[in-house]
Amino acid sequence: MRVALDGTPLMGPLGGIRRFTDQLLLALRAEFPTDNFTPLSDQFAPLPKGIEKRWWMFGLNRAMARVEADLFHGTDFAVPYVKQRPCVMTVHDLSPWREPGAASARVQSRCAMLLRLRIPDFVHTPSEAVREELIERFRFPADRVVTIPLAAAAHFEAGTQDEGGPYFLCLGTLEDRKNLGVLVKAMAILQARGLHCKLVLAGQARDGYAVPQGEGITWIGKQEEGLLPALYRNATAVLYPSRYEGFGLPVVEAMQCGAIVVASDIPVLREVGGDAALYAHPESPEAWADTMSELWTHPDPQRQARSLEQAQHFSWQRTAAAFRQLYERCAG
Repeated sequence: MRVALDGTPLMGPLGGIRRFTDQLLLALRAEFPTDNFTPLSDQFAPLPKGIEKRWWMFGLNRAMARVEADLFHGTDFAVPYVKQRPCVMTVHDLSPWREPGAASARVQSRCAMLLRLRIPDFVHTPSEAVREELIERFRFPADRVVTIPLAAAAHFEAGTQDEGGPYFLCLGTLEDRKNLGVLVKAMAILQARGLHCKLVLAGQARDGYAVPQGEGITWIGKQEEGLLPALYRNATAVLYPSRYEGFGLPVVEAMQCGAIVVASDIPVLREVGGDAALYAHPESPEAWADTMSELWTHPDPQRQARSLEQAQHFSWQRTAAAFRQLYERCAG
């Protein structure tokens, strides 16, 4: 097969969609070496000229013709407006519509138009929770929406813990839907109880987002990729208090490193964390404080082993195989 994929996320900052596009390309090429998987973007050199600058209308179709692509996979909420080949579109979550300020108006309107006009042959979602939400909101045919979970990169792996003071870790882009306020309140509760824990926030803050502050809380900013596994491994627990997610990739990354995870009690994170994670209501600082207190004072090696077992349910090899089957269905 000759599959063209939207490579534009590869040019952006490191985040969930870039990780997805990069890891999917690597896995597809490794698992299916006789196929051709080509990323295309109007941000690659040489830059489009003339009419091809209108990338989603004309340029992308011409680029696919040059590489003789059989189909297109839009890895980031988009496919060509004028469909000349079968196409799959990934919808990572519905945050552009749930929280309009978190995404550009172009993504909101473009993706909604493509879905309502039924332009993608198939839509991929990373979780069943997003699949159900998408079908309900856009009335897209259920038999054309396919869930394929994501996975953690291979360098997220268990290992020996470094010496140093214990800490809780919350890692990811800092923004409103990550619900960090509940952790600030939980930390204040713990301080009032005389339990002086340390919370490390790691990740880049969205423009205009005020990074939470409080006693025992440290923000270390965006970290290099190679430092992340050790951050996960050395944490007393990884905290993931989001109100809404499409998948929750840091949960899998943390578990693959053998870390204990405490996640918001929402359907998508239960889907990913299974019985291995611990859960707390996203709006209950007391519930977070109680769980954090128990883990801080009574480490649980068995819970770490369960994290490693749960992480084995996700692999890029299986994900690539599932996408290859979806591409075959799409090509017809």
